[in-house]
Amino acid sequence: MIKALTLTCQEVLRYKKHHHEEWVSIETLGTIRERESNKIAVNNRRTRAEEVRAQAEYTEANKKITRADKQKYVGKLAPTAEKAARERNIRQLYERKYSKPERPGKDKEGKSITEIR
Repeated sequence: MIKALTLTCQEVLRYKKHHHEEWVSIETLGTIRERESNKIAVNNRRTRAEEVRAQAEYTEANKKITRADKQKYVGKLAPTAEKAARERNIRQLYERKYSKPERPGKDKEGKSITEIR
């Protein structure tokens, strides 16, 4: 029973795809991969001098990763928030990214799934 329910849910609902944050640019994703390789180098060091050098590279890569992208993204959001505040549009001003689903899921025939059959 549980297997059938699980398989049906996987068929109908599919797996959720992982998306990066909308404020992270493609160049930044490359920098993140570079930082990860620097972290591996820190963990695989052989001497104390190598560790210090690798840690410095990792720290520098970590600092420059998202700072500029996040500032650009917030800069784009600010005018929208200011406009909503001027118009006293509280719903838009405090809008969140995630919300609860308002409707239940549907099966292949289009009927809503509300109970276990």
